[in-house]
Amino acid sequence: MTDARINDFVVKFANVNGSGSASANGLFVKSILRMGVPVSARNIFPSNIQGLPTWYEVRVSEAGWLGRRGGVDLMVAMNPQTWAQDVKSIEPNQYLFYDTTKTLPPSAFREDIRIIGAPLTEICNKTYSDPRQRQLFKNIMYVGALAQILGIPTEIAEQLISEEFASKPKLIDANVNAFHLGRSWAEQNLAPLDFRLARADKVGDRIFVEGNSAAALGAVYGGATVCAWYPITPSTSLAEAFEKYCKKFRTDPDTKQNRFAIVQGEDEIASIGIVVGAGWNGARAFTCTSGPGVSLMQEFIGLSYFAEIPAVIFDVQRGGPSTGMPTRTQQSDILAAAYASHGDTKHPLLLPCDPGECFEFGALAFDLADRLQTMIFVMLDLDMGMNEWLTPPFKWDDAKKLDRGKVMTAAELEAGREFGRYLDVDGDGIPYRTLPGEHPTKGAYFTRGTSRDEYARYTEEGAAYMRNMQRLLKKFETAKSLIPKPIRRDAKRRTPYGVIYYGSTAPAMDEALAALEAQGRHIDALRIRGFPFEDSIADFIREHDPVFVVEQNRDAQLRKLLVNECEVHPARLVPVLHYEGAPITARFIVQEIAERMRAQEKLPHSEHAK
Repeated sequence: MTDARINDFVVKFANVNGSGSASANGLFVKSILRMGVPVSARNIFPSNIQGLPTWYEVRVSEAGWLGRRGGVDLMVAMNPQTWAQDVKSIEPNQYLFYDTTKTLPPSAFREDIRIIGAPLTEICNKTYSDPRQRQLFKNIMYVGALAQILGIPTEIAEQLISEEFASKPKLIDANVNAFHLGRSWAEQNLAPLDFRLARADKVGDRIFVEGNSAAALGAVYGGATVCAWYPITPSTSLAEAFEKYCKKFRTDPDTKQNRFAIVQGEDEIASIGIVVGAGWNGARAFTCTSGPGVSLMQEFIGLSYFAEIPAVIFDVQRGGPSTGMPTRTQQSDILAAAYASHGDTKHPLLLPCDPGECFEFGALAFDLADRLQTMIFVMLDLDMGMNEWLTPPFKWDDAKKLDRGKVMTAAELEAGREFGRYLDVDGDGIPYRTLPGEHPTKGAYFTRGTSRDEYARYTEEGAAYMRNMQRLLKKFETAKSLIPKPIRRDAKRRTPYGVIYYGSTAPAMDEALAALEAQGRHIDALRIRGFPFEDSIADFIREHDPVFVVEQNRDAQLRKLLVNECEVHPARLVPVLHYEGAPITARFIVQEIAERMRAQEKLPHSEHAK
């Protein structure tokens, strides 16, 4: 064991959805975190309620890599339905752990992997008589066995069980007993593996949180008081988290009255209508949805754009089109959100990469919506939104004041200041607005989705329409200075190669860049954090040939947006696409970019200059 890998491996649990495995797998992950070892966990689950396969992949990395690596070192195979594909995913010479109660033929295994296991069902049947207890405690038993062979201290698991069932103390002893049943059997029958866990101090003060929860808390800090939504995977937990945080932070301590409104609309159309209405009335309002919801919301999104009403949409992306893969992750709504609705529209997008930025951008979105008087999209995805990530504690400046943008006050109106709802006074494309009831006789205007002049008077005159549309473009240009700037990371050596990426691709990309550098392949990197694209993004593209654009969709949507908005030759942007539904891996990125770099190196020099 002197040469064993320490705190560097991947464990994958294959279970049946609805079998109660989630608590056990969560216990495994949190135990490792309590040891001070960084982990990342991905829950891959079906779209039905119960019965279909589910997987839970755990990346253990003392080096701190939080993206998926690719490959499995220890497969905990608890689902006969997926046995073949689970066995296939194991790395050569690594481990398969299974329930040995039922004897399997040699053909069920691979010769190049190592087989271990425990008679979990047999032990459960001898210990428990209730069928549900047999199912639930079998999960805790395999955690106990893994704790023994990997080196998880018993006291850590026991403490976590006590915390988990603090409100149901009768279940504590039962779960601890099941844990020890598995651990004791493994202690007597199984040897340690070639990799193991050891206490470290690499977690620090980081928290383990879902992106949806982080975004919801950001919305609270950003001043949101209205949420209207319709349930859809994978965004539902964002609305639920917002309600939880509002009950804590937006309930009057004296009167116990709510200072917020959360409405579950009858559908997505009603929900976005409520949000736009609330935004017109001066409230900070949002909805959370996914691709199919954005499709239904198109007309109201266009109204927000054209009538210039502040609002926020949290789009937690999933696989499409149509119902697609509702419980799988993709970055598939970028184009749909950027140009949502009919006619000529452009919408600012915020592209967070982790829960920390989900919180930051979740708050920022409402300042931008008010400042720009438009719909702001915060583009999460299922991987970021529904999985727990290690992230630094959220930071907030208590001295920060909400930016309500250009709101003309009663005093200004009374002083005789000219008010034209769509009048560009400052040359930045952003007009002044008034809030309902601001002044008894001045500052009123009629809000419509039809063409009008600078003073909100209805007109179909072509010149007035064109002036308004050009001003909206100028406002979008102003947004460039307000959107979070991209983050650039240059290679240690001068290189012609560049890579652009965004969102939840970032953790895998961080590891991939390090691996490519170790191979002697140097590449400058740019992580985009928002749209519209500031000028430095086009500059980065012009400085490199080629630029790889890594994203998780079929149609290279970010690449298309870059070509369209930055006016660069498509040949300069080489797509690297991953869209199978599981989060992208560092190995995939390394393989794809290295292969393309080798191909580029074989091209004549003249081909690089396109």
